[in-house]
Amino acid sequence: MDLSVKIGNLLLKNPVTLASGTSGYGEELSAFIRLSDIGAIFTKGLSLEPRQGNRGNRIMETPSGVLNSIGLENVGLECFLREKMPFLVKQGATVIPNVAGHSIEENVELCKTLSRTPGVAAVELNVSCPNVKEGGIAFGTSMPVFTELVSKVRTVTGIPLIIKLSPNVADPGEFALRAQEIGADAVSAVNTFLGMKIDVKKGRPHFLNKVAGLSGPAIRPMAVRVVYQIYERINIPIIGMGGIFELEDMLEFLMAGAAAVSLGTVTMVHPGRSAELLGGLADYMKKNSMTDLSRLTGMAHRPE
Repeated sequence: MDLSVKIGNLLLKNPVTLASGTSGYGEELSAFIRLSDIGAIFTKGLSLEPRQGNRGNRIMETPSGVLNSIGLENVGLECFLREKMPFLVKQGATVIPNVAGHSIEENVELCKTLSRTPGVAAVELNVSCPNVKEGGIAFGTSMPVFTELVSKVRTVTGIPLIIKLSPNVADPGEFALRAQEIGADAVSAVNTFLGMKIDVKKGRPHFLNKVAGLSGPAIRPMAVRVVYQIYERINIPIIGMGGIFELEDMLEFLMAGAAAVSLGTVTMVHPGRSAELLGGLADYMKKNSMTDLSRLTGMAHRPE
């Protein structure tokens, strides 16, 4: 049974990956799963210098989801290379750092350094974080800025380049197509949707940043729709994410057009779910006499 997924010149052993943010740097989750067993781990969004993240309230549970306003807190590039990468390499993980610089220049420098770092399999350029005031979501919602950023990063990145798209635009497929035209090897879809919570006792927004990112099962139908629409526009791989908790959820994304999936919010509830879903996928394919994962990818688009 072939569960492998090709992204540029990178071959993932299977399509189950851990999404950036909720997987941290893999240390906590390694107590529940073998990081070498999953397709890849997308590490927490990196900036050149350490970042403390947003002040005030950062996270809250919502019906079937989570609102977060973390603000890309991270250890910075130097600490990541010195302390986090050796652990991940020792674990046998396929490491894909998420790059979340404050400016085009910072993103270029991060991708240039990471693409030359032994053990880094690919980079995921985050153009879609809704929880920071500078950079972040502006990169992913303005086509001219998006084009300049991806173009400059592509010229300095010799390993596979994955673009993490924003769902908070009228047509995510337009940005996916532009990424492909520039030379990206894959896109990730989707990041969190913009949400908000009002504290009715205070009559004020719950988060100091006012808006926050909504994730979890609440966004899954919208995320599946975005993946389905993007698949019809591009021919590079899509890494689908957005509220995957059960095997059926993962199958939806694959059939909508995803070549691989990423697990995020579920790891905060069931930290070992990636291993369970990988086993469930293998059983499903065996039961349905499927020997190649490509049979599932895009199935929903094929004529009956």
